[in-house]
Amino acid sequence: MSLSEIIPMLPVANMPASVEFYIKLGFSVCNRNDEWGWAMLQCGDSKLMIDQSIHLHKGIPKTSVTYLYAKDLEAFHCHAKANNLDVPDLDETFYNMTEFRMEDLDGNRLWIGQAV
Repeated sequence: MSLSEIIPMLPVANMPASVEFYIKLGFSVCNRNDEWGWAMLQCGDSKLMIDQSIHLHKGIPKTSVTYLYAKDLEAFHCHAKANNLDVPDLDETFYNMTEFRMEDLDGNRLWIGQAV
């Protein structure tokens, strides 16, 4: 038994606004269904789904933490800053990653890093 791919699905309150946020971060839209409130986004080889229907289910957690591994962290960081996102400075961690951490519009934590 094996998996071919894992794609995180993040809960969002407003899919169109979240799509715009992730486009500013460097993602593009692969697929989108406004009726469902769902979109598949991609940045390089990595994919991410956002879905506002998760907010309809009581008791389900509404935030997550997703670690994004960048091939060129400084370029990724500069791109996010150039698009006026609230981006902290790069930080070198004790676990040998250089990274920055931020939240999307719904409080989902995004940790974006590259090995030192």
